Amino acid sequence: MTSILRSMYHIAAFSWYVFVVRSLAAKDGEELPAGIFAYGGPWKYLTFLNLLLQMSFFGLAAVNDLQPGKKSESTLNRCKDLLFSVFAFPVGMFVVLLFWTIFAYDRELVYPAAIDTFFPPWINHAMHTFVLPVLLGEVLVQPHAYPHTNYALAALGSVGLSYLFW
Repeated sequence: MTSILRSMYHIAAFSWYVFVVRSLAAKDGEELPAGIFAYGGPWKYLTFLNLLLQMSFFGLAAVNDLQPGKKSESTLNRCKDLLFSVFAFPVGMFVVLLFWTIFAYDRELVYPAAIDTFFPPWINHAMHTFVLPVLLGEVLVQPHAYPHTNYALAALGSVGLSYLFW
């Protein structure tokens, strides 16, 4: 894929995630359904953290695309590849697959009907559905260098354990 189209894809994905996060931030101060942000606010939800992770990754990818020179050997490119392969892709896929699996089993466990009055359906799909095609699009438009499996699993495991303890 040409570098211009790849850059446009990264900028569009980054802009989408900025829009979604800003839309969620605009909800701050509105009347919340009981118990939705009782402890930890939105930071306790892996879905919200995943949105920030995706936004960070696509922002980094857009900056990497805009830098001059040989990108494949740059530190920024290695950080982008590490962020995608170890965190953005696995966490994004986990959020989408786990949310919709639990939602199909019992909606009230992950997205109670009371939340429908607070979050419009498009925000639900932006957080839990649209992540999948954006990540799969990234796999198609940008080849990534993957770290050693042991290092990647150790990094992902330590972040996962940190989230569980939080």
